[in-house]
Amino acid sequence: MNHIPPVNKREILKILLSCMLPISNAQSQDSHSGKVKRIAVIGAGIAGLAAANHLQKLGHNVTVLEGRERIGGRIWTSKQWPNMPLDLGATWIHGVQGNPLTALADRINAKRFATGYESAITYGVQGQVLTKVQTKELDQVIQLINKRLEAVQDDDELESDISVRRAIMPLLRGLDADSDVARLIYFILNSNLEHEYGGSIDQLSAQYFDESKEFSGGDKLFAQGFQVITQHLAEGLNIQLGQIVKAIDYSANQVVITTSQGVVFADQVIVTLPLGVLKSGQIRFKPALPDNKQKSIEKMQMGVLNKCFLRFDKAFWPTDVDWLEVIPTQHGHWAEWISFMRATKWPVLLGFNAADRGREIEGMSDADIVQDAMQTLQRIYGNNIPQPIDFQITRWAQDPFSLGSYSFNQVGYKPNQRDILAAPVKGKVFFAGEATHKDHFGTAHGAYMSGLRAAREITD
Repeated sequence: MNHIPPVNKREILKILLSCMLPISNAQSQDSHSGKVKRIAVIGAGIAGLAAANHLQKLGHNVTVLEGRERIGGRIWTSKQWPNMPLDLGATWIHGVQGNPLTALADRINAKRFATGYESAITYGVQGQVLTKVQTKELDQVIQLINKRLEAVQDDDELESDISVRRAIMPLLRGLDADSDVARLIYFILNSNLEHEYGGSIDQLSAQYFDESKEFSGGDKLFAQGFQVITQHLAEGLNIQLGQIVKAIDYSANQVVITTSQGVVFADQVIVTLPLGVLKSGQIRFKPALPDNKQKSIEKMQMGVLNKCFLRFDKAFWPTDVDWLEVIPTQHGHWAEWISFMRATKWPVLLGFNAADRGREIEGMSDADIVQDAMQTLQRIYGNNIPQPIDFQITRWAQDPFSLGSYSFNQVGYKPNQRDILAAPVKGKVFFAGEATHKDHFGTAHGAYMSGLRAAREITD
């Protein structure tokens, strides 16, 4: 038998090191040659999950850092009520035809329910259903508002942007604030614009508030909640929860991300934080972001749309329609409701408050919010209607991980600001999220598409 001389521990260590170093160097070279990259994605909302899912399928080493103790971001399906999954954030696929979320939902066989704005009843200030004559007057006022806003947008002599309120002032001239026409104007501005964009008519840009594009087709909500999309995108991903990002240092070859739990290193990072968080300055960038990006963040604004779900033993309202619209006695108070009875058979009403009223209501107690909501319902259906057996309420402006619901174009907005926000910095820091999508801001599908765009920017 051949004699094998003994090898001491020091020699063994040398051999191991000589084997390990080439592997380490090879990994580093691959990382910087575009073959395999270490990519950190900040935020496990739909934008971050879409980006991470795409990049991981291409073989990259992806880590998702999420400050919350859940995934989804502003997609948040509540399971508080058994067999009634309700979305506290994004709810619908808005415009199902050609929408990438429709294709994704089809791929995972997600059951959906259709709702439609044409399935609606409108109630007057006294709680009465509008007559055909009153409905015709409402349509005429809508046309007047649309024409007025179009005239402002087409006015080449307008030297600077103005607010929606200022743009429609000629329609209110000479009208008493409590007149029927004035109430109709403010009701339309609240339900059609403030609820849609989350910003008040004092903040919304008359020139650019409606710059977004829409997909055709109706709206659909998910039978099991929007969570089916985020859960699908999250499958197999390395998602670290409770990682509150404090700083992003991209001054050297590696990106160094400091979180509440430590430090993460990456070759590149995708930031999908909501506009509200970017505006707050919670995250320190080193070096500071370019001036034009900082100005874009400053110029854009975060809107608010809050929800109040009321659950009853049984429905006391018309169950053959989806939307219940109410001309309020005070601007912005409970002007829009949706009934879940026709689509899902759940005895649940959802009331909305947006913009200024949406922020104001967050300072009220749950009991006061429910009582305030019930006063509107009692005005329509009578004082003897039953009290809700339970409720769920959102406060998105107070959520430290979003500081609002979605972005909107405020007075002074310029058409290139969202593109500037979306632009990568030094090939290391990339940006995604609904606020970065010029055509589909304020939507879940816009956020989803922005995540795929950021992923493609990295791979390209």
